[in-house]
Amino acid sequence: MVPAPVSAAPALETSVYRVPLRTRFRGIDVRDGVLLRGPAGWGEFSPFWDYDVAESRRWWAAAHEAAVLGWPAPLRTSVPVNVTVPAVGPERAHAIVTASGCRSAKVKVAEPGQDPGEDEARVEAVRDALGSDGGIRVDANTAWDVETAVARITALDRVGLEYVEQPCATVEELAQLRRRVDVRIAADEVVRRAADPRRVDLREAADVVVLKVQPLGGVRAALEVAQAHGLPCVVSSALESSVGIAAGVALAAALPELPFACGLATVALFTDDVTADPLLPVDGALPVRAVTPDRLAETAADPETTRRWLARLAAVQA
Repeated sequence: MVPAPVSAAPALETSVYRVPLRTRFRGIDVRDGVLLRGPAGWGEFSPFWDYDVAESRRWWAAAHEAAVLGWPAPLRTSVPVNVTVPAVGPERAHAIVTASGCRSAKVKVAEPGQDPGEDEARVEAVRDALGSDGGIRVDANTAWDVETAVARITALDRVGLEYVEQPCATVEELAQLRRRVDVRIAADEVVRRAADPRRVDLREAADVVVLKVQPLGGVRAALEVAQAHGLPCVVSSALESSVGIAAGVALAAALPELPFACGLATVALFTDDVTADPLLPVDGALPVRAVTPDRLAETAADPETTRRWLARLAAVQA
């Protein structure tokens, strides 16, 4: 899916932020990106640095939509969210879940350098923190082959899993795995990194589709992906500031059905935020609202980082 061409109006205000993370996540210790202000409000452009210009254009389309067009009308006023648990030790995992107030948790597993026993201890600690009725999903970020995935999912499912997110890298592997395990399979990377996320054949490969606003090109584009697949969806973040998270909340609020808690409580992973009123969960939910970044000076990136991001922004608009 190629996003519709968009152009940056000269009136768009830009600001580059840079905020450290509390715990290393997705291989990074610091999150940064560009915030853009337009007639509809604020948008965020923050593709990870391993995304090339072509793939980053979807992230730009999402930022442009938020700043210039705004989002579809919401169908709900709040969305349930899960707490995200990085690849930390069991005591820390237990504390993160307990402090969150959420009734669902997404647990990172298959971290490079860690062994299966560490994953099991982390998931068991999360189950203890949530109790027997809490929802647990795990995310392996394509780390396993099919045989490894069968063994690891079987071991982890002893505590009861809602689903496993992207355990293997390809659609074909997911289909093979799905025939051999009883746990739902959620498709993430195979959808959002496809040339056209709407046309990925998930009929034998997945039970759930993960939707992320920036990688899919905006709220409207993500709604098209959801409609095309006709599977239950869960909305998740791309590790954005509260400005980007607001777009994820807008997507979750616009979906006709929302069967799972959403992975949108990731601002808690930041040591700071671009707003004094961050989108953090209260009683396991986030409100559907716009975000005004009023801490731009406090979270401003250094000059070199700013230069690199503005160059990147110019490249995707070329």
